Amino acid sequence: MPVDSATLQDRRGFLRRAMGAAVFAVPPFHPPGRGGGWAALEASLEGRQTTAMVVLIGGERAWTWGDDRQVSYLASARKSLVSMLYGPSAARGDIRLDATLAEIGLDDKGGLLPRERQARVIDLLRSRSGVYHPAANGGDATDRAPARGTVRPGSRFLYNNWDFNALGAVFERATGRGLYRAFTEDIAAPIGLEDWAPDLQQSRNDTGLSDHPAQHFALSARDMARLGQLMLDGGAWRGRRVLPAGWVRRTTRLITPAAEVARDSPFIDGLGYGCCWWVFDGPRWPAALRGAYTASGAFGQFITVAPVLKAVVVHKTAVPPPRNVPAEAYFGTILPAVLAAIAPA
Repeated sequence: MPVDSATLQDRRGFLRRAMGAAVFAVPPFHPPGRGGGWAALEASLEGRQTTAMVVLIGGERAWTWGDDRQVSYLASARKSLVSMLYGPSAARGDIRLDATLAEIGLDDKGGLLPRERQARVIDLLRSRSGVYHPAANGGDATDRAPARGTVRPGSRFLYNNWDFNALGAVFERATGRGLYRAFTEDIAAPIGLEDWAPDLQQSRNDTGLSDHPAQHFALSARDMARLGQLMLDGGAWRGRRVLPAGWVRRTTRLITPAAEVARDSPFIDGLGYGCCWWVFDGPRWPAALRGAYTASGAFGQFITVAPVLKAVVVHKTAVPPPRNVPAEAYFGTILPAVLAAIAPA
């Protein structure tokens, strides 16, 4: 967990210049007794810009690809981490999930509308706030948003960066702690993230249209895998409770069915939404993905948890420089190859 100053300085420069530019030729690891399925998975990565993968089965490393220690940008996979972070503070009573924005005193440039101020914290976590104020960053579905003030909070899903960014502002106001400090204290330190460095994290306000910036995360693939294992184990880490009992189930159960997502914020067919986690939903997916859920970020950032298989799958595409493994490639080709390697027909 501790990072010496020379290493930290090197990582800062690394992220500033070319976050994830170098790909180290680390040979894939094959445990005894596993063979052809993993070779087929490697073949599925040929010609793609994947920079790291980690597969855990039953908490043990089953397969790796690339440099799993390389720290890079998580894009929207950060939102699932914020959902995790809310658990301990909600359990301590620092944050009320049923509190409204009006009760919290949260506003934004030009003022929120009276109806928008009735959105609750839980509505933000579900991306169902009905607040369509411009966000500090793009990359969402707000081009499909209805007129402001026309939607009752909680009644409609829209993949909306304002909700996710406001979660950071609500958290900091309610707890008195910065998001990265809280992540260090409540999650990174208890589970021993190996490459986590708070000083490498960055808040950005790209549009200047909102008071609430996007609080981005940068992690290594092996630390992403630890987070996935924490979720798979119901929020416990080596016998110690890190997330409150029931929090994993509460945040990864299906709230918005895939059909509703497809109507209002089209993404990948068959993915619904919980609380900042995408949830596998519908007949497209095999039985191995029953109850599964995933964090997903642009350019190829994924933490997929498959409870039936006791498996965690991490996929990383380090950016910049420009690289991309589209979500369609991950869900349509790479993840099925992982499933075939784990549980061949």
